Amino acid sequence: MKYTSVSLLEKGFYVASLAVALLLSPLTQAQTEQVTAQQFVDLQQGQAHFPGFRRAHAKGICVSGEFKSNGRLSQYSNATVFKAGTHPFIGRLSIAGNNPHAAELTAPVRSFALSFVTGAQRWNIAMNTPPVMAVTNPHDFYQQIVALKQGKEAVKDFFAGHPESADFLAWKASYTPSSSFALETYHSINAFYLVDEKAQRQAIRWKMLPLNEESKNPYTGKDALQQEFATRLEKGAVRFNWQFIFAKQEDDENNPAKLWPSNRAKVDAGEIFITHWQPQLSGNCHALNFDPLILPSGVKATEDPILRARSAAYAESYRRRAKEQLMGALEETAND
Repeated sequence: MKYTSVSLLEKGFYVASLAVALLLSPLTQAQTEQVTAQQFVDLQQGQAHFPGFRRAHAKGICVSGEFKSNGRLSQYSNATVFKAGTHPFIGRLSIAGNNPHAAELTAPVRSFALSFVTGAQRWNIAMNTPPVMAVTNPHDFYQQIVALKQGKEAVKDFFAGHPESADFLAWKASYTPSSSFALETYHSINAFYLVDEKAQRQAIRWKMLPLNEESKNPYTGKDALQQEFATRLEKGAVRFNWQFIFAKQEDDENNPAKLWPSNRAKVDAGEIFITHWQPQLSGNCHALNFDPLILPSGVKATEDPILRARSAAYAESYRRRAKEQLMGALEETAND
């Protein structure tokens, strides 16, 4: 699997061409049935259509700041981002769902995306609060979304037939969404490889651990998370520790539903500092597709089929909203 390098095109022309390539064939799938990116995105957007917005995680804010690398990962990867020093990023914080006007505090999943540009290369990162996926292949992932839309009984029946969801369900039972984007832990979900100068690779996952003061959210409206975040930033940067988890030989990096044991080696690569935010429609993150397969030299994709499903669905969602914006369908000027 080749890693992808991307020139600096802020408006996403590279991603538009990538979308065409990805959508010429169905998503990889371990079973005989196949699911296309178009089917995924059709299901995500549902009957309630919001032109010009992402089909999933439609509501969010743009953020920016810098990663202060301590250099500890540079022995495992030649990626520029891991060299000791300061590396700027553009990012996005969001909630699950296709509704850009949804209430934020009740959202069951929060997401954090980052985009680093170093020279002619870009690294896009898309993280969520769950540490693992519930299933192992795109077909089952699609059926999981179908069940979620059908209601509690369908969800119960789905998980009864999928014992591989045990780690996800254990996390779900213990997780309580916080009242702040700044207090969540965000996970890579899928595994990747770090690749060093000698082409030696190490399977890893990562998480962003919050380093921010606990406080009660004074806001209760539908924009409570972004309002709290804006108020918090007025007092100083929002910080996260970027921690990498190293797989052992017996860990399957291609299985996104299985947690690795807690005793795996961990390396803290440095700290993320978020210093600014913007409404998403006027912010510099809105034109970006945070495709997790846009990778720099020194970071490589595993063969995890869910990772490729995510990439193709992101590209299809981007293609649709870019076309809608081009045709003037997006008339929103506010962030809510």
